[in-house]
Amino acid sequence: MAYRGYEHRVPEGDRERVVGVEYVEVGAAYFERRRLRRHAGVGSLWALGVGAVISGDFFGWNFGLAAGGFSGLLVATGIITLMYAGLCFSIAEMSPALPHTGGAYSFARSAMGPWGGYVTGLAENMEYIFTPAVIVVGIGGYLGAIFGTPESWAPLWWLAAYTVFVGLNVWGVETSFRVTVVVTLVALAILVVFWIGALPHLDLQRFALDPGPALSWKGVLRALPFAIWFYLAIEQLPLAAEESHDPRRDMPRGILLGLLTLVVCAFLTLILNTGIAPGAAVLGTSDEPLFEGLRTIFGTGIGSRLLALVAVAGLVASFHAIIFAYGRQIYSLSRAGYFPRWLSITHSTRQTPHVALVSGAVLGYGAALAIHWLGSEHPVGAVLLNLAVFGAVISYVLQMLSFLLLRRRLPDIERPYRSPLGVAGAWMALVIAAVTLVALFVVDPIYQKVATPPACSGSP
Repeated sequence: MAYRGYEHRVPEGDRERVVGVEYVEVGAAYFERRRLRRHAGVGSLWALGVGAVISGDFFGWNFGLAAGGFSGLLVATGIITLMYAGLCFSIAEMSPALPHTGGAYSFARSAMGPWGGYVTGLAENMEYIFTPAVIVVGIGGYLGAIFGTPESWAPLWWLAAYTVFVGLNVWGVETSFRVTVVVTLVALAILVVFWIGALPHLDLQRFALDPGPALSWKGVLRALPFAIWFYLAIEQLPLAAEESHDPRRDMPRGILLGLLTLVVCAFLTLILNTGIAPGAAVLGTSDEPLFEGLRTIFGTGIGSRLLALVAVAGLVASFHAIIFAYGRQIYSLSRAGYFPRWLSITHSTRQTPHVALVSGAVLGYGAALAIHWLGSEHPVGAVLLNLAVFGAVISYVLQMLSFLLLRRRLPDIERPYRSPLGVAGAWMALVIAAVTLVALFVVDPIYQKVATPPACSGSP
């Protein structure tokens, strides 16, 4: 029996105490048309987690410089790092205990019943639909700068990217993970080259601190949503639970190794990219911040353009990985009956959720195109980023609430991994996520320019 098709794993006790929920019988044929294929080990899961986030080091975080200056963004990044530590350790406990493709939705469904699962699923769905839209805007910005195409071509770059990478995800889970591993390793290699090349040019006082406002809590609050971009989507890994060979063992390892990698990347990128020319004032409104830094290191010739073209791999890694995530997330909610059931049908031979993948692409591309056509005083990527963060922090609050409730209500379920931060870590993540959610509305953010004109950022 299932909640309008929900998986048979839902505890019987939960079913009995929920009022006003319709359950329907589903047979083997229902799940036969919704099968997934197991493929991922620890390495693939690590690559999926890091790959989903690595674009945050190439684009998106830099809008936080316009929000709170370098000092404000640095403090905000430290706070958000603590939040993700609490979040990831808690997820690492819940995922092997409840190894379902639904991820956050499954945790909330088990802890809070169908409506808790539904609200959490909607929030996470919003995050995963808008996040690729943010990234594809960054891809278009980099490619437009590299090839010198006019801004009006941007939607064509977006469409091409969606077409290619939705196609790769439809082709098969093996292809998805192989592409993810390759582009993630390439992206990390580019970052290492950038970090090493930036060191001789580093001058924080001149490029990062002089153009920006003094440190203030208001600046930190403004920067919080953008600091999230260094880590946003690492929590997607539980969505691959039913495609992992051994989620009980591998999922915690993949999540925590991925988080460690991202912490190192976040602080090195923030300090080294902002601490060289053209500086915080220019980077705060740029669609290609790493390319700006590469031009400082290698000049404006063909070499920097070729390196920037390779650097697009960072954006591609996240774009590809989060397309995987929204496909599984829409698939899971549809299979459970929360969304129309036809969205969860998988390909007859590839066993990938092709309908969900295409549907999510249409929604994400449509949102980016609508903002682009309607016009905005703020960058399209920054507007979409705020929408993605809005959905993310709501899902984080609900996931941490699920963790706390599962610890209390189901203390005896088997937990192959237990968070060393325990209840305290979950509360820490919940509070920081709630503060970030308030900051999205209370503080008029984010897209304000650094007070000093770009000319003051200096030159190499």
